[in-house]
Amino acid sequence: MDKIKFLIEAKQATYAGKGPELIPSRPASHDLEFVRGNLKYIDTYLGSEKFAGEEAMWEDDQPLWAMNYAGRVTAEGFSGDFLKAALLLVPEDKPFRGPEHYTDGRLIYKCSVDGDFSWFNGSEVIWAGDTMVYTCMFHGGLIKE
Repeated sequence: MDKIKFLIEAKQATYAGKGPELIPSRPASHDLEFVRGNLKYIDTYLGSEKFAGEEAMWEDDQPLWAMNYAGRVTAEGFSGDFLKAALLLVPEDKPFRGPEHYTDGRLIYKCSVDGDFSWFNGSEVIWAGDTMVYTCMFHGGLIKE
């Protein structure tokens, strides 16, 4: 299976898709997993309104790709469901977070990325009118060529 297509499917089936959590691997962690054939994806994070985590992908139980992220809610008006709706639209050419731009008419999501699947960094924000209500930074890339 194409690794990027697998990554997108995994992201859509776990956090963004409100998938079930595993038993925490660390105290108070949130862990989500998706497996298809010889590929495995795990997203694990700590916190809620202030958070940090890592998404990683393995092929034949060998680390292949990883992305670290950290973010926080910055003001009233944030919607976790809106964030998840944006993350469901993860683009194939930048399979990290959500699309460059997404809105529901009330909230606006923006994501910018430098790099590609092999090595990247980026950030995302959510605005409610003129107020930034959420921000997240992320970076990562291939572990194994």
